[in-house]
Amino acid sequence: MSTGELLDIQPEELQFPFELRKQISCSLLLSNKTDNYVAFKVKTTNPKKYCVRPNSGVVLPRSTCDVIVTMQAQKEAPSDMQCKDKFLLQSVIASLGTTTKDINPEMFSREAGHNVEECKLRVLYVAPPGPPSPVREGSDEDSSPDSASENGHSNVTEFTAASRNFNGRDEPVGATFETTTLVSKVTEERNLAIDQQRRLQQELLKVEW
Repeated sequence: MSTGELLDIQPEELQFPFELRKQISCSLLLSNKTDNYVAFKVKTTNPKKYCVRPNSGVVLPRSTCDVIVTMQAQKEAPSDMQCKDKFLLQSVIASLGTTTKDINPEMFSREAGHNVEECKLRVLYVAPPGPPSPVREGSDEDSSPDSASENGHSNVTEFTAASRNFNGRDEPVGATFETTTLVSKVTEERNLAIDQQRRLQQELLKVEW
């Protein structure tokens, strides 16, 4: 955090996760440490490259203000990924009741006798967030119910083994919906066969009697 007499500025560096042909934004939090109205103005060494909203304003006593800095999409990246752009944030005590529309360049003029506080901020390019971890081959996210092995039969064993590795826990063989359905069908057919066998036995007993 950059600390001044009037404003605390966080962070003290503007960090952009640089990506080609993509507009990128970062924010500054301005905190008024005083019991006065504080007017501020943001300047940059490369105004065509950045958009600052708001680029000027008033922070009420003991209050905060968010400033969004947006870097326009870049067509090429610097060879060393170093950025020489800088920002300057000026702040000055303003009269009670001052609003953004009341701000003028003279307020930040030291020649006019105003006590202007300045804070310089540098720009850093940082690596963009990495892509999500690739899904392991054979996991339940990339295996379709109709996936088949080379011999044309469902490869339930490999599927289950991959699922155990992916999920980090031991899943029983037959944990898929298709396998569960097959087991239920086989069980039902077995129960019907047992019932039919019992009925035949009962019929035989009646005949013998």
